[in-house]
Amino acid sequence: MICTLGVLTLLLLLADLCVGSVDMPLSTVWAALSGGYCPDSIRTIVVDIRLVKAVVALVAGAALSVSGLQMQTLFRNPLAGPYVLGISSGASLGVALLILGAPLMGLNPLLGDLGVAGAAWVGSAAVLAVITLVGRRISDIMVILILGMMFSSGVGAVVQILQYLSDEHSLKSFVIWTMGSLADVTSSQLWIMLAAVLVGLLLAVGAMKALNLMLLGEEYARGMGLDVQRWRPILFISTTLLAGTVTAFCGPIGFIGLAMPHVARMAIGSSDHRVLMPATLLTGAAVMLLCDIVSKIYVLPVNAITALLGIPVVVWIVLHNSAKAR
Repeated sequence: MICTLGVLTLLLLLADLCVGSVDMPLSTVWAALSGGYCPDSIRTIVVDIRLVKAVVALVAGAALSVSGLQMQTLFRNPLAGPYVLGISSGASLGVALLILGAPLMGLNPLLGDLGVAGAAWVGSAAVLAVITLVGRRISDIMVILILGMMFSSGVGAVVQILQYLSDEHSLKSFVIWTMGSLADVTSSQLWIMLAAVLVGLLLAVGAMKALNLMLLGEEYARGMGLDVQRWRPILFISTTLLAGTVTAFCGPIGFIGLAMPHVARMAIGSSDHRVLMPATLLTGAAVMLLCDIVSKIYVLPVNAITALLGIPVVVWIVLHNSAKAR
């Protein structure tokens, strides 16, 4: 099954390179990638634009899916997603302060991609710092979940106030960022994104044994000799690197991190993270590529496509869990 998911991801990657405002045959795309004969304009479109966007889609889908898997296991909640710790809210606050708050204070905000990405990163890191400090004092993981949700609501209220007070131009820029986009990442920024996501994935791989022990709860994990207080911050850091990086560069992209771990479980029929994590990674990457293809065909925000694909999965999860509870 892992091999099948890998082949499917590769095929969708090639399809993503072929689809765009001007569709190209696979032979032309291959010539541009392999250095064969093709016009320079076609090579620029394929290598510098479509390939970068496709890699961003692949990385974003993989990162969000793995971070969602970690949070669902840690909180033992099938509806926990990568943004459950308030990472998305923190990133939104950082961007809102940059785009909406700076003009209100008479400052000239740095509206370039690095400025927005940097503001989102600072916001996510601030949330991580708060959650980590709280996690050291509180042993009950569900209390941390509730505090994260409350913190997200509070941050959301601040963002709404900034939106209400801001001018039309700044508000439009912020709303466009919240829709999510895979096309705003440049080739130089892609290397930064790849490095941060790679570190997050390495931490996630290192935590697979701990995650397997946490499947039956933290008390069971402690009884098996796991130092939960040590591994919990590692999982928080990994999730922030994965989800925070994607949010910083692509905006908040919903439902991928929430739905894809469940799709991977259904596909492989196992909860062992040694198998489930690579399956989740490939499933998220494949579905994100599919969403990018659909968004290019119909010229729609990628967040709308991920929601339309993810909502049926979430509804199925809720109905399935309700049926099991009876």
